Amino acid sequence: MMNLFGVTPDNLKRLIFIALSSGGDYADIYFEYSTSNELALRDGEVNAAGSNIDYGVGIRVLSGDRTGYAYTEITSMEEMERAAKVAAKIADGSIKENRIDISSQFTPLSHPNFYSVKQRWDDLSVKARIPFLEELNERIFSADERVVKVLGRVADSNSKILFCNSDGTITCDERPSFSLVATAIMISGDKVENGTSSRSYRAGFEMLTKELVKEVADEVVSRTAFLFDAIQPKGGEMPVVMGAGGSGILLHEAIGHAFEADFNRMNTSIFADKMGKKICSETISVIDDGTIPFNRGSINIDDEGVLSQKTYMVKDGILNSYLHDRISAKYYNTASTGNGRRESFRHIPIPRMRATYMDTGTIKESDMIASIKRGIYVDTFSNGQVQIGAGDFTFFVKSGYLIENGRLTHPIKDTNIIGNGPEALAGIVAIADNLKIDNGTWTCGKEQYCPVSCGMPSVIVNKLTVGGVV
Repeated sequence: MMNLFGVTPDNLKRLIFIALSSGGDYADIYFEYSTSNELALRDGEVNAAGSNIDYGVGIRVLSGDRTGYAYTEITSMEEMERAAKVAAKIADGSIKENRIDISSQFTPLSHPNFYSVKQRWDDLSVKARIPFLEELNERIFSADERVVKVLGRVADSNSKILFCNSDGTITCDERPSFSLVATAIMISGDKVENGTSSRSYRAGFEMLTKELVKEVADEVVSRTAFLFDAIQPKGGEMPVVMGAGGSGILLHEAIGHAFEADFNRMNTSIFADKMGKKICSETISVIDDGTIPFNRGSINIDDEGVLSQKTYMVKDGILNSYLHDRISAKYYNTASTGNGRRESFRHIPIPRMRATYMDTGTIKESDMIASIKRGIYVDTFSNGQVQIGAGDFTFFVKSGYLIENGRLTHPIKDTNIIGNGPEALAGIVAIADNLKIDNGTWTCGKEQYCPVSCGMPSVIVNKLTVGGVV
């Protein structure tokens, strides 16, 4: 990987030496070479395409509570040395001497590979992707005569990462990714509805199959057709059954962010003083996992050169761990959980989620629904807003059902659910045995954009505010 960026071990040691020239405590170097491609289908033909190459290096220096960061898109020694000097001056360490021994050798960090590739995207022509979009278009149109427009998109990327630091660690990673997205627009009488379905994985071309195209096509048609018969439910406080899979966005937004260590270190999270305390039922365990094979949110190593892992944020109802990068781990005198992530070499790493989900339960979803006299079942979300400090959230429900006398009855749509994350977590009174990870194109936008995923089994939240018709 060093040949790709035109550097040698001596070059890297020289850059670390310069980065610590103002007496910083720690320095690291993050090289990135990323390629991406996208094809789009509209009006029955593939008529848009784009490709991009991103290349550069970021150099970070930590000195106490100060962080110095600089990057360059040119990896000549002259430009990288200039970036190292800028990062050193920003950090401005109090000890004006360099304590690193540049004669020492780097120790390679080996890691497992959670996303091995059989057929690389970079080895294919753009034309190889076109038949899949054309088949997607044909399947959606042929599935329902009400379809009037189809939008399709296939995107792929590959990032090559080289990382080293002043602790003497050096490691590299190659991160593939692809997404298949379909939107269907249907008209029935004077009603117009639209729905979207997507899949995204860390995988090579071998994962883009006719079976996957059929799965996405069938789902988007089903989701869109469902909306024609759906209504807005009456509003008020009621129990809500959150369906398996995509409901995990509640965990990510309303709860997961509050477990990220930077919010707790700054005392802006409602969980800042709850470590080791019971925060919900002992039947609940909430996990952030970077090791799920081929998952969109998985990483072999994080962007600070720390091995990825499976972290129990909540274990049997007890707050067990925050999500740490190197900075927060040092503050809390613990080990990093491998959650130091960044959008690109232009950004500093911060605590970020990977794949966030709730452990499976033991109850049948049908039994959970049968226990509710009046409530709603929700399974598809389009967006939401959360206040990290208080944990208050609002989510927009794209589709679901009324629950009346223990049965799913009328389809519902365009409904808001409103609540408080910690209260909703504490209000989960039943967990089904149907854990599902949602493999959609989830992206987290906390200051920077990073690919993530989420999931959960079906659960009953005993009381949420449903915003519907009066």
